[in-house]
Amino acid sequence: MVDKSSDKLAVEVEKVSFNYSKLKALDNLSLQMPRGISFGLLGPNGAGKTTLIRILVGLLLPKEGKIRLLGQSLSRQMAHLIGYMPQQHSLYNELSVAQNVDFFAKIYRLRNRSERAGRVEEVLRLVGLWGRRNDGIMKLSGGMKQRVSLACAIVHNPPILFLDEPTVGLDPELRANFWQYFAVLNSQGVTIIVSSHTMDDATHCDRLAFLRNGKVIAEGTPNQLRQAIGKTDATLEDAFLHFVRREEKNVA
Repeated sequence: MVDKSSDKLAVEVEKVSFNYSKLKALDNLSLQMPRGISFGLLGPNGAGKTTLIRILVGLLLPKEGKIRLLGQSLSRQMAHLIGYMPQQHSLYNELSVAQNVDFFAKIYRLRNRSERAGRVEEVLRLVGLWGRRNDGIMKLSGGMKQRVSLACAIVHNPPILFLDEPTVGLDPELRANFWQYFAVLNSQGVTIIVSSHTMDDATHCDRLAFLRNGKVIAEGTPNQLRQAIGKTDATLEDAFLHFVRREEKNVA
C-alpha cells in the first residue's frame, strides 16, 4: 500500500545539519509542516531559524539530511513553487513599487503581460499599496517596503511561502494587518512558514516549533505548548522558558 501521509505535508525536514565553519547552526533537525497552515519557527537570535529557511528555499545546502517540499526532493526546478521574503528586502530603489513587483513576476515565469499586470494589481491591493504603485521605493517607509516585499513574494501564487522575521520593526497595527494577509493566504491553501523571536507572532501561528542552538526543543499548537506546563494562565513565553530549562537539565 502507498503511504499517502506525505500528501498532507508541505515541508519535510529530515535530520538536517549545517555548519558555518566550526559553528553548528543546525543539529540533526527534523520537522514536518502540514499544508495550508501558518507554521512558526520561534527562537532567539542564533537559534538556526534563518539558516533553516535559507536551506528550505535552496540558498544553502545542508551538510547532512533531506528536504522535501510537497512530497518532492528540493531542486532548482521547484523555485516557482516557493515565495521567499528575507529579513532584509531585496527591492530595487530605482524602480517604482509596481515595477518591482512586476520584475519579480517575470522572474517567477509570469510571461503573459496582461496576466502579469492583473496579478501585480491584485497583490498590491491585497497589501494596501495600489495607491502608491507609481512611487519610488525610496519614498516609502520601512513598513511600506515590507509590504512591497510581501507582494513580490506572493505575486506568482506560490503554494509555499517562507517569511524570515516579516514583522520586525512594524508597528502593532501594521503587524496585525500582516497577519490578516497571512490568514487570507492560508484560506486559499497557501502554507506559510514564519521565523520569529516575538511571542506576538507565535500566537497567530497554527503550529510552532521552538528552536534553540540548532535543535527543536518542542513542537505543537500554541495551546498544546502552553498546556504542557500544567498552568491554566501560562503564556507562550512561559512555555518556551519551560522547554529551555528542560533541555538544559537533560544536557546537564
